[in-house]
Amino acid sequence: MLNPVAAIGRAVLSACRVVGELALFALEGLSHLVRPPFYWRLFLRQLIEIAYFSLPVVSLTAIFTGMVLALQSYTGFARFNAEGAVANVVVLSITRELGPVIASLMVAGRIGASFAAEIGTMRVTDQIDALTTLSTNPMKYLVAPRLLAGVLALPFLVFVADILGVMGGWLIGTTKLGFNSAGYLKSTMDFLEVMDVASGLAKAAVFGFVITLMGCWCGYNSRGGAQGVGAATTTAVVASSILILAFDYILTEMFFAR
Repeated sequence: MLNPVAAIGRAVLSACRVVGELALFALEGLSHLVRPPFYWRLFLRQLIEIAYFSLPVVSLTAIFTGMVLALQSYTGFARFNAEGAVANVVVLSITRELGPVIASLMVAGRIGASFAAEIGTMRVTDQIDALTTLSTNPMKYLVAPRLLAGVLALPFLVFVADILGVMGGWLIGTTKLGFNSAGYLKSTMDFLEVMDVASGLAKAAVFGFVITLMGCWCGYNSRGGAQGVGAATTTAVVASSILILAFDYILTEMFFAR
């Protein structure tokens, strides 16, 4: 009769162990950011990999998200003769929520998987042990530059996503829904507040840390050859996506709860 209770207990203890290991991993990675030496060349390479090469997918996603949001908002508001609020809803939704979340999910699928696969392959082929043999700290060499690059790159990507998402809404609003271009832009600028953009960029920094942390951690702890690397890659993307949505709620509650 105690078997189900024992199973639940084991699951809880296992979850606590994983959370503890992840927290210690994150703290060790962050500690190497303030302890020399720092590998600037690796940091710049990762920054370009995350920020520059993720621009196409983030840009396309943001534009179409803004376009769809404008269409759906217009359809809903037309029932209450409130079509004029479309511009306000688009800019608010993009800057506060959809820009940071959609961009981060796209980056999680691309960068989180890439980091997990790269570091996981190094783990199963003993390259990480070789770094230690060569007196190079793997956390300082592999993890710290990626963490800093993720925290700095995601706000840039989200800022671009905000601009393009609002532009997508403006494009549909003026070409399909019959809005005056100057009036739509004026309504957008009048309704937009600095806090809306700042909260989205702050979320992006947290999401960037989560994505790079999960990618590095899953890859660093992968075992079992090619199959283990594949499992680590999947885990990194899934865990990053779930944590992004969870932290999105927590940060929204912190910024906008009354």
